[in-house]
Amino acid sequence: MARSSPPRGDVDVTFIARGPHLAAMQANGVTLLSEGREITARPRCVASAEEAGPQDYVVVTLKAHSLPAAARQMQPLLGPETAIVSAVNGIPWWYFYKLPGPFEDRRIASVDPDGSLWETLPPSRTIGCIVYPAAEVSAPGVIEHTYGDRFTLGEPDGSRSERANALSAALVAAGFKAPVRPRIRDEMWVKLWGNLAFNPLSALTGATLDIITGEAELREVCRSMMLEAQAIAERLGVRFAIDVDKRIAGGAEVGVHKTSMLQDLERGRPMEIDALLGVIVELAEMVDLPAPTCRTVLALLRTRARLAGCY
Repeated sequence: MARSSPPRGDVDVTFIARGPHLAAMQANGVTLLSEGREITARPRCVASAEEAGPQDYVVVTLKAHSLPAAARQMQPLLGPETAIVSAVNGIPWWYFYKLPGPFEDRRIASVDPDGSLWETLPPSRTIGCIVYPAAEVSAPGVIEHTYGDRFTLGEPDGSRSERANALSAALVAAGFKAPVRPRIRDEMWVKLWGNLAFNPLSALTGATLDIITGEAELREVCRSMMLEAQAIAERLGVRFAIDVDKRIAGGAEVGVHKTSMLQDLERGRPMEIDALLGVIVELAEMVDLPAPTCRTVLALLRTRARLAGCY
Protein backbone atom coordinates (compact mmCIF):
# COMPACT_ATOMS: atom_id res chain seq x y z
CA MET A 1 0.00 0.00 0.00
CA ALA A 2 1.53 3.34 -0.98
CA ARG A 3 1.03 6.89 0.20
CA SER A 4 1.74 9.31 -2.62
CA SER A 5 4.00 12.37 -2.63
CA PRO A 6 5.59 14.49 -5.37
CA PRO A 7 7.63 12.33 -7.78
CA ARG A 8 11.01 12.52 -6.06
CA GLY A 9 11.54 8.82 -5.37
CA ASP A 10 10.86 9.33 -1.65
CA VAL A 11 7.28 8.06 -1.53
CA ASP A 12 6.06 6.82 1.84
CA VAL A 13 5.10 3.15 1.54
CA THR A 14 3.14 0.95 3.92
CA PHE A 15 3.03 -2.84 3.61
CA ILE A 16 0.17 -4.86 5.07
CA ALA A 17 1.15 -8.44 5.86
CA ARG A 18 0.71 -11.11 8.49
CA GLY A 19 2.43 -14.02 10.20
CA PRO A 20 6.14 -14.76 9.68
CA HIS A 21 6.34 -12.44 6.66
CA LEU A 22 5.18 -9.46 8.72
CA ALA A 23 7.45 -10.34 11.65
CA ALA A 24 10.48 -10.64 9.38
CA MET A 25 9.79 -7.34 7.63
CA GLN A 26 9.25 -5.50 10.90
CA ALA A 27 12.48 -6.89 12.31
CA ASN A 28 14.76 -6.84 9.28
CA GLY A 29 13.07 -4.80 6.55
CA VAL A 30 12.20 -6.08 3.07
CA THR A 31 15.07 -7.61 1.10
CA LEU A 32 15.00 -7.77 -2.70
CA LEU A 33 17.37 -10.16 -4.50
CA SER A 34 17.64 -9.09 -8.14
CA GLU A 35 20.30 -9.64 -10.82
CA GLY A 36 23.01 -10.39 -8.29
CA ARG A 37 22.13 -7.42 -6.12
CA GLU A 38 20.68 -7.41 -2.62
CA ILE A 39 18.64 -4.36 -1.64
CA THR A 40 17.03 -3.93 1.78
CA ALA A 41 14.39 -1.28 2.48
CA ARG A 42 12.54 -0.52 5.69
CA PRO A 43 9.00 0.57 4.82
CA ARG A 44 6.29 0.80 7.41
CA CYS A 45 4.87 -2.73 7.90
CA VAL A 46 1.58 -3.29 9.71
CA ALA A 47 -0.89 -6.10 10.32
CA SER A 48 -4.18 -4.45 9.36
CA ALA A 49 -5.85 -1.83 7.24
CA GLU A 50 -7.06 -0.10 10.39
CA GLU A 51 -3.46 0.37 11.51
CA ALA A 52 -2.41 1.65 8.08
CA GLY A 53 -5.24 4.16 7.75
CA PRO A 54 -6.39 6.03 4.61
CA GLN A 55 -3.98 6.03 1.66
CA ASP A 56 -3.65 8.00 -1.54
CA TYR A 57 -3.06 4.81 -3.54
CA VAL A 58 -3.87 1.26 -2.51
CA VAL A 59 -1.92 -1.20 -4.63
CA VAL A 60 -3.81 -4.50 -4.66
CA THR A 61 -1.43 -7.40 -5.39
CA LEU A 62 -3.55 -10.22 -3.95
CA LYS A 63 -4.33 -13.32 -5.97
CA ALA A 64 -7.72 -12.79 -7.62
CA HIS A 65 -9.47 -15.49 -5.59
CA SER A 66 -8.35 -13.82 -2.33
CA LEU A 67 -9.81 -10.44 -3.20
CA PRO A 68 -13.53 -10.94 -2.37
CA ALA A 69 -12.73 -11.95 1.22
CA ALA A 70 -10.25 -9.09 1.64
CA ALA A 71 -12.29 -6.31 0.03
CA ARG A 72 -14.30 -5.38 3.13
CA GLN A 73 -11.20 -5.47 5.29
CA MET A 74 -9.64 -2.90 2.95
CA GLN A 75 -12.24 -0.22 3.63
CA PRO A 76 -10.19 1.67 6.29
CA LEU A 77 -7.59 2.33 3.57
CA LEU A 78 -10.05 4.22 1.40
CA GLY A 79 -10.27 7.96 1.93
CA PRO A 80 -12.41 10.29 -0.22
CA GLU A 81 -9.84 10.47 -3.05
CA THR A 82 -8.10 7.10 -2.67
CA ALA A 83 -7.27 5.31 -5.93
CA ILE A 84 -7.25 1.52 -6.04
CA VAL A 85 -4.40 0.26 -8.23
CA SER A 86 -5.61 -3.08 -9.55
CA ALA A 87 -2.43 -5.13 -10.01
CA VAL A 88 -4.27 -8.45 -10.07
CA ASN A 89 -3.67 -11.13 -12.70
CA GLY A 90 -6.32 -11.95 -15.29
CA ILE A 91 -9.56 -10.16 -16.06
CA PRO A 92 -10.47 -7.84 -13.14
CA TRP A 93 -13.87 -7.21 -11.57
CA TRP A 94 -14.02 -3.70 -13.12
CA TYR A 95 -13.29 -4.84 -16.69
CA PHE A 96 -16.54 -3.62 -18.28
CA TYR A 97 -16.70 -0.34 -16.33
CA LYS A 98 -17.04 2.53 -18.83
CA LEU A 99 -16.24 0.17 -21.71
CA PRO A 100 -18.42 1.36 -24.59
CA GLY A 101 -20.55 -1.34 -26.17
CA PRO A 102 -23.30 -3.83 -25.33
CA PHE A 103 -21.60 -5.09 -22.15
CA GLU A 104 -20.79 -1.74 -20.52
CA ASP A 105 -20.84 -1.97 -16.69
CA ARG A 106 -21.53 -5.72 -16.78
CA ARG A 107 -20.42 -7.75 -13.75
CA ILE A 108 -18.27 -10.87 -14.29
CA ALA A 109 -19.36 -13.86 -12.22
CA SER A 110 -16.04 -15.72 -12.52
CA VAL A 111 -14.17 -13.02 -10.60
CA ASP A 112 -17.00 -11.27 -8.72
CA PRO A 113 -19.61 -13.98 -8.05
CA ASP A 114 -21.99 -11.93 -5.91
CA GLY A 115 -21.12 -8.45 -7.18
CA SER A 116 -19.58 -7.47 -3.85
CA LEU A 117 -16.26 -6.35 -5.35
CA TRP A 118 -18.04 -3.87 -7.61
CA GLU A 119 -19.76 -2.40 -4.54
CA THR A 120 -16.90 -2.44 -2.01
CA LEU A 121 -14.07 -1.54 -4.42
CA PRO A 122 -15.91 0.80 -6.79
CA PRO A 123 -14.58 0.78 -10.36
CA SER A 124 -14.60 4.59 -10.31
CA ARG A 125 -11.66 4.42 -7.89
CA THR A 126 -9.70 1.98 -10.03
CA ILE A 127 -6.50 2.40 -12.02
CA GLY A 128 -5.55 -0.68 -14.03
CA CYS A 129 -2.00 -1.96 -13.64
CA ILE A 130 -0.30 -4.67 -15.69
CA VAL A 131 2.55 -6.23 -13.70
CA TYR A 132 5.45 -7.61 -15.74
CA PRO A 133 8.13 -8.42 -13.13
CA ALA A 134 8.39 -12.09 -12.14
CA ALA A 135 9.18 -12.56 -8.47
CA GLU A 136 8.76 -15.06 -5.66
CA VAL A 137 8.79 -14.83 -1.86
CA SER A 138 11.76 -17.12 -1.18
CA ALA A 139 11.70 -16.60 2.60
CA PRO A 140 9.81 -14.36 5.04
CA GLY A 141 10.73 -10.80 4.17
CA VAL A 142 12.81 -11.85 1.15
CA ILE A 143 11.71 -11.37 -2.48
CA GLU A 144 13.58 -12.98 -5.38
CA HIS A 145 13.13 -11.02 -8.59
CA THR A 146 13.71 -12.93 -11.84
CA TYR A 147 12.99 -10.42 -14.58
CA GLY A 148 10.95 -7.37 -15.62
CA ASP A 149 10.65 -3.77 -14.42
CA ARG A 150 7.49 -2.48 -16.13
CA PHE A 151 4.12 -1.60 -14.59
CA THR A 152 1.75 -0.36 -17.29
CA LEU A 153 -1.05 1.89 -15.96
CA GLY A 154 -4.40 2.91 -17.40
CA GLU A 155 -7.77 4.36 -16.47
CA PRO A 156 -10.82 2.21 -17.32
CA ASP A 157 -12.23 5.05 -19.47
CA GLY A 158 -8.93 5.60 -21.30
CA SER A 159 -8.33 9.09 -19.91
CA ARG A 160 -4.89 10.32 -18.88
CA SER A 161 -5.88 11.39 -15.40
CA GLU A 162 -3.90 13.41 -12.90
CA ARG A 163 -3.92 10.49 -10.46
CA ALA A 164 -2.55 8.05 -13.06
CA ASN A 165 0.13 10.52 -14.17
CA ALA A 166 1.22 11.15 -10.57
CA LEU A 167 1.51 7.43 -9.86
CA SER A 168 3.47 6.92 -13.08
CA ALA A 169 5.88 9.71 -12.17
CA ALA A 170 6.47 8.22 -8.70
CA LEU A 171 7.19 4.77 -10.16
CA VAL A 172 9.51 6.20 -12.81
CA ALA A 173 11.39 8.16 -10.12
CA ALA A 174 11.91 4.88 -8.28
CA GLY A 175 13.50 3.32 -11.37
CA PHE A 176 10.57 1.50 -12.99
CA LYS A 177 8.96 1.79 -16.40
CA ALA A 178 5.37 2.94 -15.85
CA PRO A 179 3.66 4.17 -19.01
CA VAL A 180 0.05 5.33 -18.89
CA ARG A 181 -1.90 3.75 -21.75
CA PRO A 182 -5.29 4.80 -23.16
CA ARG A 183 -6.22 1.18 -24.01
CA ILE A 184 -5.16 -0.69 -20.87
CA ARG A 185 -7.35 -3.70 -21.75
CA ASP A 186 -5.33 -4.39 -24.90
CA GLU A 187 -2.17 -4.83 -22.86
CA MET A 188 -4.09 -6.73 -20.18
CA TRP A 189 -5.07 -9.32 -22.78
CA VAL A 190 -1.52 -9.68 -24.11
CA LYS A 191 -0.33 -10.68 -20.64
CA LEU A 192 -3.40 -12.83 -19.99
CA TRP A 193 -2.90 -14.42 -23.42
CA GLY A 194 0.14 -16.26 -22.08
CA ASN A 195 -1.11 -16.80 -18.54
CA LEU A 196 -4.36 -18.47 -19.59
CA ALA A 197 -2.33 -21.16 -21.40
CA PHE A 198 1.09 -21.35 -19.72
CA ASN A 199 -0.20 -21.42 -16.14
CA PRO A 200 -2.83 -24.19 -16.51
CA LEU A 201 -0.53 -26.41 -18.60
CA SER A 202 2.28 -25.99 -16.08
CA ALA A 203 -0.04 -27.03 -13.27
CA LEU A 204 -1.31 -30.03 -15.21
CA THR A 205 2.12 -31.24 -16.34
CA GLY A 206 4.58 -29.88 -13.77
CA ALA A 207 6.59 -28.40 -16.64
CA THR A 208 8.47 -25.11 -16.62
CA LEU A 209 8.00 -22.45 -19.30
CA ASP A 210 10.89 -23.64 -21.45
CA ILE A 211 9.26 -27.07 -21.81
CA ILE A 212 5.72 -25.76 -22.33
CA THR A 213 6.84 -23.45 -25.12
CA GLY A 214 9.51 -25.76 -26.52
CA GLU A 215 7.78 -29.13 -26.87
CA ALA A 216 5.72 -29.22 -30.05
CA GLU A 217 2.62 -30.90 -28.60
CA LEU A 218 2.37 -28.60 -25.59
CA ARG A 219 3.12 -25.56 -27.72
CA GLU A 220 0.24 -26.50 -30.02
CA VAL A 221 -2.18 -26.76 -27.08
CA CYS A 222 -1.02 -23.31 -25.94
CA ARG A 223 -1.53 -21.94 -29.41
CA SER A 224 -5.07 -23.35 -29.68
CA MET A 225 -6.08 -21.87 -26.32
CA MET A 226 -4.58 -18.51 -27.20
CA LEU A 227 -6.27 -18.30 -30.58
CA GLU A 228 -9.63 -19.09 -28.97
CA ALA A 229 -9.00 -16.31 -26.43
CA GLN A 230 -7.95 -13.88 -29.16
CA ALA A 231 -11.24 -14.41 -30.99
CA ILE A 232 -13.15 -13.71 -27.76
CA ALA A 233 -11.13 -10.58 -26.97
CA GLU A 234 -11.53 -9.19 -30.47
CA ARG A 235 -15.31 -9.60 -30.18
CA LEU A 236 -14.97 -7.32 -27.12
CA GLY A 237 -13.03 -4.69 -29.08
CA VAL A 238 -9.48 -5.62 -28.08
CA ARG A 239 -6.63 -5.00 -30.52
CA PHE A 240 -3.60 -7.29 -30.36
CA ALA A 241 -0.33 -5.55 -31.21
CA ILE A 242 1.54 -8.85 -31.68
CA ASP A 243 0.63 -12.26 -33.07
CA VAL A 244 0.24 -15.50 -31.14
CA ASP A 245 3.62 -16.94 -32.12
CA LYS A 246 5.46 -13.84 -30.95
CA ARG A 247 3.63 -14.05 -27.60
CA ILE A 248 4.64 -17.70 -27.19
CA ALA A 249 8.21 -16.76 -28.10
CA GLY A 250 8.11 -14.12 -25.36
CA GLY A 251 7.21 -16.81 -22.85
CA ALA A 252 10.03 -19.01 -24.14
CA GLU A 253 12.54 -16.21 -23.51
CA VAL A 254 11.81 -16.42 -19.78
CA GLY A 255 13.42 -19.88 -19.81
CA VAL A 256 13.34 -22.33 -16.90
CA HIS A 257 10.61 -20.68 -14.83
CA LYS A 258 7.80 -22.16 -12.76
CA THR A 259 4.54 -20.28 -13.30
CA SER A 260 2.77 -18.87 -10.26
CA MET A 261 0.02 -21.46 -10.68
CA LEU A 262 2.50 -24.33 -10.49
CA GLN A 263 4.15 -22.72 -7.45
CA ASP A 264 0.74 -22.50 -5.76
CA LEU A 265 -0.08 -26.13 -6.58
CA GLU A 266 3.23 -27.37 -5.17
CA ARG A 267 2.62 -25.43 -1.95
CA GLY A 268 -1.00 -26.55 -1.59
CA ARG A 269 -2.38 -23.03 -2.07
CA PRO A 270 -5.49 -21.98 -4.02
CA MET A 271 -4.77 -21.30 -7.68
CA GLU A 272 -5.99 -18.43 -9.87
CA ILE A 273 -8.12 -20.68 -12.04
CA ASP A 274 -11.20 -18.54 -12.57
CA ALA A 275 -9.47 -15.19 -13.15
CA LEU A 276 -7.11 -16.71 -15.75
CA LEU A 277 -9.19 -19.38 -17.49
CA GLY A 278 -12.69 -19.69 -16.02
CA VAL A 279 -13.31 -16.11 -17.08
CA ILE A 280 -12.32 -16.96 -20.67
CA VAL A 281 -15.06 -19.58 -20.82
CA GLU A 282 -17.56 -17.13 -19.30
CA LEU A 283 -16.66 -14.45 -21.86
CA ALA A 284 -16.83 -17.01 -24.66
CA GLU A 285 -20.45 -17.70 -23.70
CA MET A 286 -21.09 -13.95 -23.52
CA VAL A 287 -19.93 -13.38 -27.10
CA ASP A 288 -21.29 -16.72 -28.40
CA LEU A 289 -18.00 -18.48 -29.23
CA PRO A 290 -17.23 -22.15 -28.39
CA ALA A 291 -13.59 -22.14 -27.04
CA PRO A 292 -13.36 -25.98 -26.91
CA THR A 293 -9.68 -26.24 -25.95
CA CYS A 294 -10.03 -23.72 -23.15
CA ARG A 295 -13.11 -25.58 -21.86
CA THR A 296 -11.29 -28.92 -21.88
CA VAL A 297 -8.20 -27.60 -20.10
CA LEU A 298 -10.40 -25.80 -17.56
CA ALA A 299 -12.22 -29.04 -16.70
CA LEU A 300 -8.90 -30.89 -16.26
CA LEU A 301 -7.40 -28.07 -14.21
CA ARG A 302 -10.36 -27.79 -11.85
CA THR A 303 -10.23 -31.53 -11.18
CA ARG A 304 -6.46 -31.40 -10.62
CA ALA A 305 -6.92 -28.54 -8.17
CA ARG A 306 -9.75 -30.23 -6.27
CA LEU A 307 -7.79 -33.45 -5.86
CA ALA A 308 -4.84 -31.41 -4.55
CA GLY A 309 -7.04 -29.36 -2.21
CA CYS A 310 -6.18 -26.15 -4.10
CA TYR A 311 -9.62 -25.10 -5.36
